[in-house]
Amino acid sequence: MDDNKSTGGQSFIAEARREQIVDAAIKTLDEIGYLKSSLAQIAKRARISTALISYHFADKEDLMNHLLMKLVEESTSYILERVGREQMPQEKLNAFIVASLAYQGTHHAHNAALIEIFFNARTPDNIPYYKVNDDEVDAIMEELRQILHEGQKQGIFGEFNISVMANMIQGAIGEYMFNASITKEMDLETYSGELVRIVERAVKGSAGNAEASSGGVT
Repeated sequence: MDDNKSTGGQSFIAEARREQIVDAAIKTLDEIGYLKSSLAQIAKRARISTALISYHFADKEDLMNHLLMKLVEESTSYILERVGREQMPQEKLNAFIVASLAYQGTHHAHNAALIEIFFNARTPDNIPYYKVNDDEVDAIMEELRQILHEGQKQGIFGEFNISVMANMIQGAIGEYMFNASITKEMDLETYSGELVRIVERAVKGSAGNAEASSGGVT
């Protein structure tokens, strides 16, 4: 047998097994949360032995760290890909909001798992993940700030503090996931549409007033 083919086949099987474990970890976090999750609970949902998980991951922390990076990369790619389809700042901003909320709706378990790890897990230095600067998370905020900056530069958006506006928008996006009363009151599509309209009015500010005063003539 060709050693390269043999190695390639083993690598494929190992990767498939790791994906199986990761999927089970996501399900476990979604169902019982981070604190109650254990390798035994994850193994039960993956229908494999705990020893097999330990073969691929050193311990629970190693698995969760791997899972956190995977989930952040997936959500970031999902959002940025959709924003990248648009050209103008307002359309990019709308796409950012819609995509961020859509990801919550289409990847509910993934998003729940991400939040569970982010707010409960700790780094090897015993620092909570939510206190650690993450390049992928920063990439999302940087994209949002860049959209707002470009909108101001082009005179499409009014004057406001970009960091404050960016955090307000991200806060409103995250609120739908965290606030059960909102999810009971309205569906995701309604919330998304309303947030887009509110943010659009907020970012236009003085720029929108100036356009209205001039009758929309530029």
